[in-house]
Amino acid sequence: MVSDIALFFEPVASDIVELNAEGTLGSRIQTFSDGVGFPEIEKGSVVLFGVSEDRRSDCKGSSEGLLAIRQEVYQLKDHFGKLPILDLGNISPGETVEDTYYAVSNSVAAIIKQGGIAVILGGGQDLTYANYLAYEKLEQIVNLVCVDSRFDIGDVNDELNANRYLQKIILHQPNVLFNFSNLAYQTHHVLPKEVELMKKLYFDVYRLGEVQGNIEDVEPIVRNADALSIDMSSIRKSDFPANYREEPNGLYGEQACAITRYAGLSDKLSSIGLYDSLSSADNGQSAKLIAQMLWYFLSGVSSRKQDYPFADKNEYLKYTVSIENGQYDIIFYKSQRSDRWWMEVPYPSKRGEKYQRHFMVPCSYVDYQRACEDQIPDRWWQTFQKLG
Repeated sequence: MVSDIALFFEPVASDIVELNAEGTLGSRIQTFSDGVGFPEIEKGSVVLFGVSEDRRSDCKGSSEGLLAIRQEVYQLKDHFGKLPILDLGNISPGETVEDTYYAVSNSVAAIIKQGGIAVILGGGQDLTYANYLAYEKLEQIVNLVCVDSRFDIGDVNDELNANRYLQKIILHQPNVLFNFSNLAYQTHHVLPKEVELMKKLYFDVYRLGEVQGNIEDVEPIVRNADALSIDMSSIRKSDFPANYREEPNGLYGEQACAITRYAGLSDKLSSIGLYDSLSSADNGQSAKLIAQMLWYFLSGVSSRKQDYPFADKNEYLKYTVSIENGQYDIIFYKSQRSDRWWMEVPYPSKRGEKYQRHFMVPCSYVDYQRACEDQIPDRWWQTFQKLG
């Protein structure tokens, strides 16, 4: 299956491969380049590739941006021990956009099937749909988390594009989406009916101010993701000059790096994509920030603890909290490996085995404290409604 996807990729340029000074990432990234065979994907490896597809995005020039990003990534220092890191090169636009989606979805599926973690550098954020289709191929129910100032829902009859892809994911059949979360939306960019729709679907949405108020609160949300999609225009223009929306407000660069590190730390996450960077507006700062976001993602992956869903929950400390005069018993688990917390949601057997990995919901110590005060945590309740 891995050899089949090699046909989709163009090798990395030789001048990038030559950025291999001792002690840098470039000195040991296994790169698909001229004269070097397509690398083998091993379990636990981080597999990077670019996608030069922007026909359905307002943000053009992705191929030029991919070159600049690699120049920065390859020169960063290597602190990651024996973590295997691969660079497969770029997927060029197909004859149609759907052809590109096919190449992306098959590539991500192959990487995950081999036990790797896919890192997509876009291209437009409509590639999130292609990323999602990979999990359909794997027959895996997934949680999707997006970092975006908008929800990118669109209407049923709209053509799929970088600003209107979520509706296609929600309505796609067969549907493998269990939960969607959006981080850092800005209320002045979102219609009230869109917020109401998210509530009706029991999806989790968090305003920019909530995210910035305490970035550590984001960790359990990101830890619940199988796939993370980041619209780079969610980062303010002053920190990210390649913000094609010219947004004065948004995340700070260090907050974006914290989010990608949380994603790397999550044993559940198997793919991440960074999209919509306007390289023509960049002075070099934006490429550096994307490279640093990737560095912190690698830092997280190299520090994974083999927690849930890999660890046996019987190894965790277990706490049972009775809520509302015994109407609900919420079971909390605390990992002794990482000090992270989960909540167990009652799981009906009629749901089938595909949903089992979602009945343990990441949470924080604060959620446990609130439960002790007879308050049902929001994430527990929303998951309970979806599993019921």
